[in-house]
Amino acid sequence: MLELQKEGEVLILRMDAGENRFSAEAIRCWNELLDEADAVTGNKALVTTGSGKFYSNGLDLEYMQSGDVEPAAYIGSVLAIMARVLTFPAVTVAAMNGHAFGAGAQIALAHDYRVMRGDRGYFCMPEIDLGMPLHPGMTALIQARLPIQTAHEVIVTGTRYPGPLALERSIVDRVADEAEVVSSATEWAASLAAKAAPVMSRLKAEAYPQVLAALNAQMKS
Repeated sequence: MLELQKEGEVLILRMDAGENRFSAEAIRCWNELLDEADAVTGNKALVTTGSGKFYSNGLDLEYMQSGDVEPAAYIGSVLAIMARVLTFPAVTVAAMNGHAFGAGAQIALAHDYRVMRGDRGYFCMPEIDLGMPLHPGMTALIQARLPIQTAHEVIVTGTRYPGPLALERSIVDRVADEAEVVSSATEWAASLAAKAAPVMSRLKAEAYPQVLAALNAQMKS
């Protein structure tokens, strides 16, 4: 489902589970692999990518509504992963090979940088069309990582951004051909691997205190 590979000084977390939603198993794997990546000493950087036409399609709504889990606890476990990525002690790059919707778009925003496939796939926050509220942590993350007018558009319109438009709106930092998304992200991450240090977690946390507080806040009904 998820695996962590090492390419030189770059750790590549690969998701390969269909739409790569945050199922209970995926959440467990994310935390285990982030623990493993965190434990690596010396120079390092982290790249995450999906498979097929999906980077990540976000929350597993069927699981969340199944009665097998308390929805607030489930959402909290996904937000905790966002917080871990946001404060990871090395440079992080999302290699967005395909669709990034909802929490999948959010996890991409939690990275330091984003490389998106240019010819296929969308970045989208569809909550307006689903009639669903956003957790305050999600709103805070969008507002912290995107230009204010883009953040407004992302939240209010549910626009589906293909790679070139996402680059124009400063949602992603680069676009690349399908075959080069991961290699481009990996090369970029490798160039910054020497920046890895425990203090980076503190620096990132102190850069985004309001976001971290909001990610930890309870969802209002």
